[in-house]
Amino acid sequence: MIKTVKFGGSSLASAEQFRKVKAIIERDADRRYVVVSAPGKRFPGDDKITDLLYRCQALRAQGLSFDAAYKTIAERFIGIRDGLGLKLCIEAELDEIRSRIEAGTTPDFAASRGEYLNAKLLSAYLGFDFLDATELIRFRDDGTFDDDATALRAGVLTAHERAVIPGFYGRRRNGMIRTFSRGGSDITGAIVAKLSASDVYENWTDVSGFLMTDPRIVPDAKVIETVTYSELRELSYMGASVLHEDSIFPVRKARIPIHVLNTNDPEASGTMIVPDSMATDKEHQRPITGIAGRRGYTVITLTKDNLHNDLGFAYRLMGILARNGISAERMPSGIDTISLVIDDKRLIGRMDQLYHDIMVECSPDTVEIASCIALIASVGIGMVRNPGVAAKLFTALSAAEVNARLIDQDSNEMNIIVGVEQRDFERAVEAIYRAFA
Repeated sequence: MIKTVKFGGSSLASAEQFRKVKAIIERDADRRYVVVSAPGKRFPGDDKITDLLYRCQALRAQGLSFDAAYKTIAERFIGIRDGLGLKLCIEAELDEIRSRIEAGTTPDFAASRGEYLNAKLLSAYLGFDFLDATELIRFRDDGTFDDDATALRAGVLTAHERAVIPGFYGRRRNGMIRTFSRGGSDITGAIVAKLSASDVYENWTDVSGFLMTDPRIVPDAKVIETVTYSELRELSYMGASVLHEDSIFPVRKARIPIHVLNTNDPEASGTMIVPDSMATDKEHQRPITGIAGRRGYTVITLTKDNLHNDLGFAYRLMGILARNGISAERMPSGIDTISLVIDDKRLIGRMDQLYHDIMVECSPDTVEIASCIALIASVGIGMVRNPGVAAKLFTALSAAEVNARLIDQDSNEMNIIVGVEQRDFERAVEAIYRAFA
């Protein structure tokens, strides 16, 4: 068996955390490929190394001194090395990185050095090979990830029996460093799992798995033992945060399970994320797997008599959105109505023109605009097999005195979307959780 393991920033924030990581890896000989993030926060108020590196680059671009920030970076890495008793000379690496920033390097190069140095340290500590991500991960010149070119690099990885790979970055065809979006080490881990044909991709973080809902709303939220890729995709999109949203795709395509585990509690069972086809009867019998939501939506509802007979109405409406650079999250409709659910950020500076175009090109009888809306998704592959889920959900909302402003359900019957006033968001999430937990 082959396992790819990825450790997040909190898992590698200090020498003490490095020791935990080493114990975890040595406990299972199948853990052969290790992907690392840059050092995260050691305590509340601490700085993440990636933030400090971005700060250094930004200060240099403004012609300001970045000495204090870079001194903190150097001290963190040297402190980890000395705390582990390693003989690795990283001062030269630190001096080279500083010189590159001083010379005006790109933000991507500067930010990537946290993962680079952490991988250097961990490879020396474990006695594993160091394999730079630039040898594996390829980006096109326009900055998008190049899956095909990366797939051709699989042999470079598997030539190493055991290796530590820095996450978060790769290189363009022209040799320049390119990073994923923040949290992108999760993506690197998934790519390495796919390239190595791993049987499992373990993602080690500082939580004991994927919770059924946000613990800031429901402190006693249960850990989900098993969740399918499709369910996780829905929950992640609606705001649930354990893995980077894009990290699902490489392993999903290769049908590799993801095991989310806690570095600080390695005995906890965590959450297993599996292909939909691997879901057991137990998962199918569970009506709701998780609940997630986001605030900050506006709902624009258009009413027009005999709208369902107005050929091209929806086509014209979608054209208006496209022309204004706006995408709708959802479009629930009725016989005489159609609603656009739009993220508020997409409407900044565009609402007046959007309204004008709708009135001119669609000629609705009325247009109602409701702001300060939150969306809540209740997700579960077992929903379709369990009658009465919707009734139970709306009974719970009614008992909590929450009015549903919008209701929508996908045709696959895997989730129910409810729109509520933002002031009712937390109360609604807890009410749904208590009904199904």
